[in-house]
Amino acid sequence: MRIMFMGTPEIAVSCFEALTKKHEVCCVVTKTDKPKGRGKAIAFSAVKEKALQKGIDIIQPTTLKDGRFIEVLEKYKPDVIVVVAFGLILPKYVLDYPRFGCINLHVSLLPKYRGAAPIQWCIARGEKVGGITTMLMDEGLDTGDILLKSEVLITPEMTAGELHDIYCERGADLLLETLDRLEKGTITPEKQDDSAHTYAPMLTNDNTRINWSDTAENIINLVRGMNPYPTAHTVLSGKKLKVYHCHKAEYNGNAKAGTVVSADGALIVACGDGAVSIDELALEGKKRMRTADFLRGYKVGDGTVLG
Repeated sequence: MRIMFMGTPEIAVSCFEALTKKHEVCCVVTKTDKPKGRGKAIAFSAVKEKALQKGIDIIQPTTLKDGRFIEVLEKYKPDVIVVVAFGLILPKYVLDYPRFGCINLHVSLLPKYRGAAPIQWCIARGEKVGGITTMLMDEGLDTGDILLKSEVLITPEMTAGELHDIYCERGADLLLETLDRLEKGTITPEKQDDSAHTYAPMLTNDNTRINWSDTAENIINLVRGMNPYPTAHTVLSGKKLKVYHCHKAEYNGNAKAGTVVSADGALIVACGDGAVSIDELALEGKKRMRTADFLRGYKVGDGTVLG
């Protein structure tokens, strides 16, 4: 198949590489370069970096809405467009162009977790099973017909970063199988059950902030789901405190939620149904470290309230 590949972040790279080994990838479409880090140096997307190594043509449109992208389609004439975490909405004229359509790899078991951050919210909401889906794209938000799915068991300690890495590996295989069966005509698209859909909203400072009135289980799930990015957080003495790992602590007191009930080698914080112990953290402006190391250099008194 002659493939136009659309993708931007690291999760798309393994899929892109797998496709180049089995198919003709005629070009890569990725988001525009952006300044990154404190020095604001211009950074290429992970997919662009890999495409440059392979000598494959790169297109970086700022929008597809104005209709000018039709010139790119006419130039490369793809049989199929494969989309993995691209970052721009595909208008109807793009969706309708390739004879095999536009195939998207979505990192959830659709129709669950449509939207921008399915890996994080799948774990944050305590799912025991996750997975990936290939679908035939339409004009809706992750509403296209399902082609294939692959389930992944989520262990109690698994973080979003670990699930991401599994999806990177599984996603490439699922895409290859999808394209093979699509070309052979042995795959039947299946309509999504819209009544069963859930949404994975964009990650914000507000919805990644720890609510200490919540249960220990929900707090732990949020921390796992936001690790390593963007990281669940709270406030300590007016500074943002990122929390990378925590576990349920033994506590039978009745302190107000968010109160530090012990800072003796561990940071134990009261919550809605007991307490959690923060194992790994990073105070604003400081590096990530084990809590025991942090407490050796930073005084946190019992009764301190996190917010």
